[in-house]
Amino acid sequence: MAGETRLSLHVPEPEVRPGDTPDFSNVAIDRAGTIRRPEIDVVPEEIRDLAFSIIRVLNRDAEAVGPWSGLLDADELRDGLRHMMTLRAFDARMMLAQRQGKTSFYMQHLGEEAVACAFRKALAPGDMNFPTYRQAGLLIADDYPLVEMMNQIFSNERDPLKGRQLPIMYSSRAHGFFSISGNLATQFVQAVGWAMASAIKHDSKIAAAWIGDGSTAESDFHAGLVFASTYKAPVVLNIVNNQWAISTFQGIARGGAGTFAARGHGFAIPALRVDGNDYLAVHAVARWAVERARANLGPTLVEYVTYRAGAHSTSDDPTAYRPQTESDSWPLGDPVMRLKAHLIRIGAWSEERHAQAEAEIADTVVAAQREAERHGTLHAGGHPSPRDMFEGVYAEMPPHLRRQRQRAGY
Repeated sequence: MAGETRLSLHVPEPEVRPGDTPDFSNVAIDRAGTIRRPEIDVVPEEIRDLAFSIIRVLNRDAEAVGPWSGLLDADELRDGLRHMMTLRAFDARMMLAQRQGKTSFYMQHLGEEAVACAFRKALAPGDMNFPTYRQAGLLIADDYPLVEMMNQIFSNERDPLKGRQLPIMYSSRAHGFFSISGNLATQFVQAVGWAMASAIKHDSKIAAAWIGDGSTAESDFHAGLVFASTYKAPVVLNIVNNQWAISTFQGIARGGAGTFAARGHGFAIPALRVDGNDYLAVHAVARWAVERARANLGPTLVEYVTYRAGAHSTSDDPTAYRPQTESDSWPLGDPVMRLKAHLIRIGAWSEERHAQAEAEIADTVVAAQREAERHGTLHAGGHPSPRDMFEGVYAEMPPHLRRQRQRAGY
């Protein structure tokens, strides 16, 4: 019909593409120490603004300031720095191992080390994480053996998961690390269900759910929020906003919402945003949310504002969808360097001690790799037995599986 408006579809676009100058001017960053720290029993409606600000502790002079500071002593901060340095060194060795054909696949954590490493120190033994593939810091900060992680990556004869999982999809009940699923967002509803079960049993253990910015577009994310809100499940709902979901920028999944944390408002869930590259801020917010869950006050939604400095995985080339120098322009800096600078500032660290720690950690990681490679890699040495595919499926192996195993010669 004449004069009729023709419809058009809106497709969000990132601010810059390869070849453009990186620009993060749209990222509003609050001054460190300026965001209030409410009581854990606060009514969600009273802290709606915290879903649109960014909680920060470390300022530009590497000082810890504000109401969220002062929760960790120098020894705990030094441990946190070593955990992040270990994760970074581990990543570097495993990336190289993948390029050498010793494993088929790897995903690194470059730029995001503070999120999982700091969060883990807010939990208690028996609490359960339901992670994605970029939370290996939860294991490293809990002293899970590096050799075991590498055995799983190499799928060798000592692989604790018997070759049943894709490399880097770890699992350890003893360390509160639920089996990683390649189907993203499933862990959100699983974490809420586990937390509900803990409450039904009148236990004291809580759960932590993990999801990336891109996967918040999945229906499981919203289903998890519904159940967590309705039943006040003792769970911390974590969104790691590292700006990119593989090759799709975070605006696609965020939609018209100003922030990912704001999605908690529709479910009456307290929601906060935190500087994901500030170890002290991450730990403080994690501790606040964990205390809420432990006090039977229900779930908390936390958005960690960070940046994936490396490729999505060894199968990805980020230069195809973002400027090559974009990571250098990220305004929240490097989590390792920021914590290092703070420790030096308070007289608890030095450049010399940092260099020594780097060398010691590198030696530890290399020694672990040598030990793991003694038991095989992807194309050399020992591998899990085919017999293992029949084991551990049922509490008691049914006759049909027993017959299949016998026909296979095992």
